[in-house]
Amino acid sequence: MQAVHVTRFGDPAVLKLITDLADPVPGPGEVAIDVSHAAVGLIDLYLRQGRYKDQPGMPQPPFVSGLEVAGTVRALGEGVTGLSVGEHVVALSAGTGTGGYASVYIAKAALSVSIEGRGIDPALAVSVVPNAAMAHVALTRVAHLAEGDSVLVHGALGGLAAGFPGVAKQLGASRVVGTVLPGKLAAGRASRLPYDQIVDSTELLGVLGDEKFDVVIDPVGGTLRTRSFEVMRPGSRLIAAGNASDDWGHVVDTNQLWFRSITVSGYNAGAFLPAHPQAVPAALASAVEATAAGLAQIEVDVLPFSQAVTAHQRMENREVNGRIVLTPEA
Repeated sequence: MQAVHVTRFGDPAVLKLITDLADPVPGPGEVAIDVSHAAVGLIDLYLRQGRYKDQPGMPQPPFVSGLEVAGTVRALGEGVTGLSVGEHVVALSAGTGTGGYASVYIAKAALSVSIEGRGIDPALAVSVVPNAAMAHVALTRVAHLAEGDSVLVHGALGGLAAGFPGVAKQLGASRVVGTVLPGKLAAGRASRLPYDQIVDSTELLGVLGDEKFDVVIDPVGGTLRTRSFEVMRPGSRLIAAGNASDDWGHVVDTNQLWFRSITVSGYNAGAFLPAHPQAVPAALASAVEATAAGLAQIEVDVLPFSQAVTAHQRMENREVNGRIVLTPEA
């Protein structure tokens, strides 16, 4: 087996491809997957940098990055039903989210979904199905989206954010607006994601005027999170789903919550899904349907494992308007 290891905490140069590893074997309730594509996510960068190294249960070097893969089932562990050897699948990780940048990945069967016969390119599937599934859980279990609700999604082209517009439309949202930084505005307006409008996040109030939203999805954080309160109507729900702004000192004035009668909830799929496994099957099914229906079309760049360093550098430099996925070396 080949895999890209984080050899120590640090910059992208700490990533190293190792090609002579033993193939892992699935245990009870698990499947082994011959990986065709592994998605690169922002969390991969944070884990490589060691941002969470002091948190209990977080991976310590050496470890293999990656928490989303597409490929074919190689072997089934004891007790696994509903999947077959050779079947095309997408799988996501729970907990610490590691192991994806490898030619063979061990996944929990409960976090794997078939895309066999759906006509979905595996590079696109690994880029959008896991995030669309996480979006489904966030919208149904945390935001409690109702038919006819309007939705605002910050960082609209980001990996997680891109899963929201299609699923929101699928669930009956009346309008979905995305925000991006000024430099991403042209790319946002040219994207095939089903946003009704893409706006400049730095001119949020000026562009939207008096428009208010029922649900705000915020994986960006910082001052944008606070400014979002201005476009929320009483009863609105804001889901804090990340901190791409890297502003770890930002705080929310809770007096604004009761005064405006709004709700702010946190959502971290790595923590939520293991605690609520019953939400996963419907979320994965919804994500596959949304993707097959063309509601999650994003730009995908494919690089080999040997260019994992380049992939991480591009992510850190914000040179990506969609997703980067890695493929095993031939």
